[in-house]
Amino acid sequence: MAEVPHWRTSSYTKSDTCVEVADNDPSKVMVRDTKDRDAGTLAFPPASWANFVEFSKTASV
Repeated sequence: MAEVPHWRTSSYTKSDTCVEVADNDPSKVMVRDTKDRDAGTLAFPPASWANFVEFSKTASV
């Protein structure tokens, strides 16, 4: 049974111009736009999301 998403924003966010993440479902991580929550969501396998997060910590801008 799928979990009800518990949406959260990054602790680094100082406004609502960010994305929200729901990672409480062990089968997927969902991402949506904070400013347009009804526009839809993206869903990623947890391992792919973890790889993205680790990469984003080391990537240069």
